[in-house]
Amino acid sequence: MSLRRTAALTALTTLGAGAAAVVAGRYAATAALRPSSGRTLPAGFEGPQLTVHATAAGQVTLTRSLISQLPGTYALTGPGRHAVVGNVLEVPSSADTVVRRLERVDRGRLATGDRVRLTPQLHTGNPGDALGLDYADVEVPGELGPLPAWYLPALRDVWIIAVHGLGATREHPMNVLPFLNAMGVPVLVPAYRGDPGAPRSPDGTAHLGDSEWRDLDAAIRHALGRGARGIVLYGWSTGATMALRAAARSPVRDFLTGLILDSPVLDWRATLRALAGARHVPAPLLPLAVRAAQGRARLRPEPHSELSDPGTLRLPTLVLHGPDDAVAPWEPSRELAERRPDLVSLHIVGQAPHAAMWNADPQGYQEALRRFLTPLM
Repeated sequence: MSLRRTAALTALTTLGAGAAAVVAGRYAATAALRPSSGRTLPAGFEGPQLTVHATAAGQVTLTRSLISQLPGTYALTGPGRHAVVGNVLEVPSSADTVVRRLERVDRGRLATGDRVRLTPQLHTGNPGDALGLDYADVEVPGELGPLPAWYLPALRDVWIIAVHGLGATREHPMNVLPFLNAMGVPVLVPAYRGDPGAPRSPDGTAHLGDSEWRDLDAAIRHALGRGARGIVLYGWSTGATMALRAAARSPVRDFLTGLILDSPVLDWRATLRALAGARHVPAPLLPLAVRAAQGRARLRPEPHSELSDPGTLRLPTLVLHGPDDAVAPWEPSRELAERRPDLVSLHIVGQAPHAAMWNADPQGYQEALRRFLTPLM
């Protein structure tokens, strides 16, 4: 048990409620709102490490767990190594292991005994080196300073701005860049405050999109200044929250033509509870964790906000979500689609953790993208 977690538990049991709230709140806010040190895993993938038990031609044997048995395409990552695995090939009855298809090893090598983590981020580096796509490194003038971004040129004049969620990096949207490039859509993939190479948030804390959306607004202005006729915002997790904020608040929102929301965080209280729980905040501290993290992130209850009121939605919207998301509950997504069938299409993906809707079913996911984007182009 970590020293910080021990201190939080001690506070709860030996101090008064006020003191316990302070200690627990500081611990939980840090756990929920800051990415895990040294790793760039989308929120919800902070599970136990997996052991590589064996490798063979085109396959790898891993510790059996709920994570290692997920259907679809994922990456295995660890110090100095990165590999991509496909669907489960075998679950041996006589061993606590699972065999997955090994599609490629991008960096290092996989050896028996290696400890790895499963991540939905399939690619590392940049779109040129990782995918062979034409791209340029650009800078977006942000509120706090220059924001690094990738620009992938294409023939159409409707752009997509793709923005990742908490705990991930610009490498996460690379999963869909080959598909979008094949559609002829220019794509801008910006970093935002707190990302590598971008300015820090003044308080060093993530705000679940409530302040970060202003960096997305800067990216919209950058695209418009370089010839975009219209813009589709495409966000994962808290990146989807940023997209909703920008669509409601940006002074240049009239140039937006659509929204794509993957695993959107529409109920931040539930997400704060899930993030704190995933990072081992003790269950008795979770109510304190949510209140403290709310204050630290300056999240205010907004009964008629763009996140909770479907009546504020003005753009065609594709939501990609599923019932197995333990970080951002999918019920609000389903409700949004039911209440705004005139604007919202919901593509349901089963057996997909948070921000891994593409990984669980790449073909079905991309077909949903194609159907949604074609009339907007």
